[in-house]
Amino acid sequence: MLRFVLAAFWVSAVTLAAVFYSFQLSQARSNVEAPPPFFGGLDYVRANVMSVPVMRQGNVDGYFLTRLVYTAEPAKLNALSVPADILLLDHLHSYLYGNPQIDFSELERIDLDALRNGIRDSINERLGEKLVHEVLVEQIDYLSKADIRDNAIRRRLNRQE
Repeated sequence: MLRFVLAAFWVSAVTLAAVFYSFQLSQARSNVEAPPPFFGGLDYVRANVMSVPVMRQGNVDGYFLTRLVYTAEPAKLNALSVPADILLLDHLHSYLYGNPQIDFSELERIDLDALRNGIRDSINERLGEKLVHEVLVEQIDYLSKADIRDNAIRRRLNRQE
């Protein structure tokens, strides 16, 4: 009988210690900062390939092609009344046309960090809150009119063969 009473006290003490430890651990975790943006908590909005005509002296000089990925909080994305990809593409067009100083014909000279940060900041400024955390570049190209013409001629020649 004494063994049974000692075993009951021992089980009670272990259970009480486990509950106390788990409570302390949950309190410590609630004080920890949120994970960094690339390690959880954000959704990724992958935009379609976008083509922006580059105008010089009233003529189309070529086309800037890009595919961007935006990171944003899921709750804010779900709260939007307009689909996020349409909103982001619209704003990207506005941003690129509003900054004629960006020379897309020389891709190696484009400051990608400034381009990404400018797009992110202008979207967040337009919405009045921080929706987009990061803009990631998946693809970026420039096709001049000569490149497009050469590709069209090659396709015609390949069809004739």
